[in-house]
Formats: sequence, C-alpha cells, structure tokens
Amino acid sequence: MAEIFTIGHSNHDILEFLNLLKKHRIGVLVDVRSDPYSRYASQFNKAEFQHHVEAADIQYRYSGAYIGGKPKDTSLYTAAGKPDYDKLAQTEAFQTELKAIVELAKSKRVVLMCSEADPMSCHRERILAQTLRSWGVEVTHIMPDGSAAEVEQQGLF
Repeated sequence: MAEIFTIGHSNHDILEFLNLLKKHRIGVLVDVRSDPYSRYASQFNKAEFQHHVEAADIQYRYSGAYIGGKPKDTSLYTAAGKPDYDKLAQTEAFQTELKAIVELAKSKRVVLMCSEADPMSCHRERILAQTLRSWGVEVTHIMPDGSAAEVEQQGLF
C-alpha cells in the first residue's frame, strides 16, 4: 500500500519548511495549488520555490492544474460559486493525475503541498486525502509544528 503525506506551506520560513520535508524524508513535493503564488509568503511563489526544493534534493512536480482546489473550468463550481469537489473528482484529468501520483508514491516518499496550514480547511483533506483513502492509500498530514497526523476516513465529500 502506498503512503502519501500532505503539508501546507502557511507562512513558514523557506528553510524551516524544507527542514519539515527532510524530517519526514520526503523525496517528491507535489504542488497542488491551483495558483502557485502567494502575495503573503513570496518565498512560495512557484519559480523561486521550485528552485529551493530542487536545491534541497527534493523532486518538484506541479499538479495544481489537474488536482487543485480551485479549478479553471467554471462547470466544476456550484451555483453558489464554490468548487464542486464531487464533479472535480470525477474528471479524467483529476483521476489520471492522482493515480500517477499514487504510482510515484510506491517508490518515493511523496507530499502534496497547498498553502493552508490546517488540512481540515483545505482541499488536501476535503477531496485529495478522502479520494486517496477510498483507494486504499494511507494519508498522513504534516502539521505546522512538524508532527504527523492521520485522519480517519469520514466519508467521501
């Protein structure tokens, strides 16, 4: 069975963040932000961030266009303007990309990264982790203090 970690960059210092990845022996960071930029924590803007990750000998993969929590396709939103995770999870792009990440996790330690510190308020838990668990994948959230937390399956979506 594969294991996949998740983490939120929050407003960590870049060195502190990379140390969290090293602590958990992460080999591949998958950036799942739909828009990989931050006006509050510019050290996590895609180009600069990718450079730091790769310099730390961690592979970087951008997947936010396929499994990000804010899809570009307007048909994947509710009438109230919120992302419809049920619809998103059923798209071919979502399924294909997440399955590719699971395959990668069979040989390397993978972390899915978004911006929110708390996984419970992020699509990392609300769609990605729940989908992965339904496929039999173990999901562990790396918390801001570096501890690891597992969340029990709560029902998909």
